Amino acid sequence: MGPLGLPELLIILAVVLILFGVGRISKIGGELGKGIKAFREGVKEGQAEPTEKNDQTEGQNS
Repeated sequence: MGPLGLPELLIILAVVLILFGVGRISKIGGELGKGIKAFREGVKEGQAEPTEKNDQTEGQNS
């Protein structure tokens, strides 16, 4: 089974539109976008915290 081509993707899109409708898909897309944004912010915060902790520990050892 090879990769999906354009015709297959169009068929899948048509089925999804029939099942969920345009309004519901736009809501799902919006929520997905908010979730991705929150995830990225969480990753940035997670990366910033260890450097702050390392700076504090180095100041205490001196």
